[in-house]
Amino acid sequence: MEVRRRPWGLAVVAFAVAGLCVWLALRQRAQTASPVTPGVAVAAEAVRRGDVPVTIEAIGAAQAWQSDTIHAQVTGRLLRVAVPEGTLVKTGELIAQIDPAPFRAALLQAQGALERDQAQLDLARLELRRDRVLLSQDSIASQQVDEQQAMVKELEGTVRTDQGAVDSAQVNLAYCTITSPVSGWVGVRLVDPGNLVSPTDSTGIITVNQLEPIAVTFSVPQGDFQRLRQASNMFDQPLETQAYSQDTGALLGTGTLRIVDNHVDPGTGSLQLKARFANSERLLWPGEFVNVRLTLHVLHNVLTMPNAAVNQGPGQPYAYVIGADHHVSLRPIKVTLVQDATAVIASGVQPGEAVVTDGQMDLKPGSLVSVRMQ
Repeated sequence: MEVRRRPWGLAVVAFAVAGLCVWLALRQRAQTASPVTPGVAVAAEAVRRGDVPVTIEAIGAAQAWQSDTIHAQVTGRLLRVAVPEGTLVKTGELIAQIDPAPFRAALLQAQGALERDQAQLDLARLELRRDRVLLSQDSIASQQVDEQQAMVKELEGTVRTDQGAVDSAQVNLAYCTITSPVSGWVGVRLVDPGNLVSPTDSTGIITVNQLEPIAVTFSVPQGDFQRLRQASNMFDQPLETQAYSQDTGALLGTGTLRIVDNHVDPGTGSLQLKARFANSERLLWPGEFVNVRLTLHVLHNVLTMPNAAVNQGPGQPYAYVIGADHHVSLRPIKVTLVQDATAVIASGVQPGEAVVTDGQMDLKPGSLVSVRMQ
C-alpha cells in the first residue's frame, strides 16, 4: 500500500512548485512593468451659443430727481409744520405756516392808502375837465389848466405806487402759507414751530426729495464716449441702465439713460451721466451708492466660452479642447470681445465642445485629462 501512494505525493509537490514559479514570474513582470499614468485633473466647461449684452459698468449714486429745500420767503414766527417728518407729501400740500397777522395789517394799510389816493385822483381829473371847459370860454388862464393836468399825472403815479404796495403786501401774505412744490419724501424738520424764520436762513425749514422717479448719476471714462454715442444714436435713443446693491448684489431697479453732460471733466477724463428710474418700490434712496450696468447693445446667437479658457499665445489666443478620448488638443481661436467673465468667440471651436478653464499650466497637446465639468 505504501508503494502505491508515493507517486501521488510527488505529483502534488511538483504541481505546487510549478504554481509558485508562475506566481513569482507574474510578480516580477508586474514589478518591472511601467506604472499607469493618471490623467491631469482639470476643470472644463462647454462652449455655448447665446445672447451676450455688451455693457459698461460703473459706480454710481442715487439722488432725488428733484430736491427742494423749503425756505421762508418772509420774516416771521413759524406757527406750525403741517407734514410729519419722513412722510410722503403731494404737490400743493401745506407744509408750513408763518404767522400772517403782521402781513394782513400791512395789506390793509396799503389798500387804505390806495383808496385814499384813488379818490384824490378822481377829484383831480374832475377838476381838470372843468378847467378845460373854462379855458375854452376864456374864463381862466391856460397855466391853471397845465397845473391841474400835472396834478393829475402826479396822483396817477401815486396810485400806481399804492397799487404796487398792495400787490407786494398780498404776495408777502401768500408767502406765509408754504406748500410743497413737488411730490416727494419729507426729511427731518430743520426748524421747530415758535422760532423766527427768515429768507436769510441757510438751513431752511424742511427738505422734500422726489423719489418717483429717482436719478442715478455715474461717470464713465472718456474712452467709452464713442461707443456710447454710437449705441444711443448720438444720445437720442435711451439706453437700458440697471442699478445693483453694493452690499448684496441684488437688482434695485432698471431705468434708462436720459442725460449726458456737455463736457468731459479734464481733471478726471470722465463723462458724467444721469439715468432715470421709476423707483415705484422705492428701493433706491438718495445718497445710496450702487453698482451701475449700462447696456450698449446685445450680441445675439454668438459663441461664448469662459474667459478663463482663453490662453494668450505668441501668435494668437488658443484654448485646450477636450476630445472624446479625454485627450486635449491646442486649438487657435479668434476672440471678438470679452464681456465680464465671458469671451465671445468668432472661430476655432464649436458649440458643445469642452474647453479647459483651470489646469492649463500642466497641459500640452495630447495630454490625458481627468475632467470635472463646471
